[in-house]
Parts: sequence; structure tokens; C-alpha cells
Amino acid sequence: MYDNQSGIFVTSEEVSKALDAKSPIVALESTIITHGLPFPDNWELAIKAEDTVRSYGCTPATIAVINGKVKIGLTHGEIDTLAKGKNLKKLSTSNLSISIAKEEMGSTTVAATLVAAHLIGIQVFATGGIGGAHRGSELNFDISADLQQLSKTKINLICAGPKAILDIPKTVEILETLGVPLITYK
Repeated sequence: MYDNQSGIFVTSEEVSKALDAKSPIVALESTIITHGLPFPDNWELAIKAEDTVRSYGCTPATIAVINGKVKIGLTHGEIDTLAKGKNLKKLSTSNLSISIAKEEMGSTTVAATLVAAHLIGIQVFATGGIGGAHRGSELNFDISADLQQLSKTKINLICAGPKAILDIPKTVEILETLGVPLITYK
């Protein structure tokens, strides 16, 4: 687990209690709130995702960067701010540290959420779809950082698979090449 002496990570009271009690916690990304759906659908989805996690006896930990701090476990007010926000940063592993240093606000992609969840000690992460190889990636190398981060992070990711707009066979091949085990259901 990460030594948070720098104060970069801020956990909600609910997440802090769950970490201390070693209770099940499920990380949730926040890009769907800022870049996935329009308001109010984005807000409703974020709240419904958290409520679903709670209904299974787990603590939800939606992750975002709020004023330069990696916030793990958002309040409804923080979700509302993200849902209504304009021009918020979409933070991946390449720009996460810069956004923290500039004390900005932004949502975390799958890759950045993996990093934050792992560093704070969360072992399970649920999301809709992951990034992957874009169509034509054999020519332009447009491949999401999600794939590389999945190969480096010891965390269980539950998702619907790669986003439908991607080249799914290439994405699966890259994951296999990186040694990421894929377990499918139905």
C-alpha cells in the first residue's frame, strides 16, 4: 500500500473505514461522468453504479482528481461538480501527475483508476468498457494506455470488455501478448 505522506491521496470517510476494516471495496472510474454521457444521465449513472456496489455489501470508491488531490470515494456534490463540469481533464497515466502538480480537476480513465486503486490498496475495479487498440492502430499505434496498465497492476478488473468502437480482436491479442489473463462469462 502507498505511503500517503505527501497527502496526494484523499479517501472519503466511507472508503477509509472500509480500508481499515479490510472490507470489500470496488473502485469506479470517473471518465464516464465527464466524457461519457451528458448531464443528468452521467450523474444518474454514477449514483446508480455506487448504489449497485453498495447493494452487494461493498464500498464504492469512485476516483477523480479534485483540486490536485486524488480523491478516492466521491461525495454526491463532487459527482455533481464533475457531471456538470465543462472542459474537465480526462486523466490517464500520461497526464495524471501533471494535473496533480497543477492542482487541476479531472476524471480518471481506466488506466489512471487502476494506478490509484492499486496504490491505496483496493483490489477490485468495475467499469463498463476498457480502452484498447483503435481501428487502424497497426498504422498509427493508437492504443489505449489501459492495456499496458492492466499488465502492470495487480487488480481484478470486472468489465464488459473492450469498447465496441475498438478493434476487439487486436485488443484481445495485445492483452494476451502483455500476459493479461482474460476470463469471460457467457
